[in-house]
Amino acid sequence: MKLGIVVAEFNSEITSKMESAARDYAESKGIFVAEIIHVPGVYDIPLAAKKLLKKKNIDAVVALGAVVKGGTSHDEVIAHSTANALTQLSLEFEKPVALGISGPGMDKKQAMERAVPYAKNAVEATAKMLSALL
Repeated sequence: MKLGIVVAEFNSEITSKMESAARDYAESKGIFVAEIIHVPGVYDIPLAAKKLLKKKNIDAVVALGAVVKGGTSHDEVIAHSTANALTQLSLEFEKPVALGISGPGMDKKQAMERAVPYAKNAVEATAKMLSALL
């Protein structure tokens, strides 16, 4: 299995932990991480995911990011639109796209606590989906 990972740089103190956890977990499961793309924020993930999904050497994509609650409902808009776009890409390319994005509605402390489990779960989900589809 060849995995592509897209990591949002916004809230990098959280997403860098997610990236490390995803890479380490993939390696422990014998999953090859073929490419990692860093993007400015969660909203930017779908375009990079599409680029990876077009590649023949990528079997699945993991999207990693942290959407932290602010003073408005902006976090909800970002999380929902990104999740919808990633779902559509998965269907379009018929390849798994795992949502390893925390939020909406989380504060930084909650997002930090969930960083490693969300990343590992996203990698695990891609492995399970690929097994189910092959």
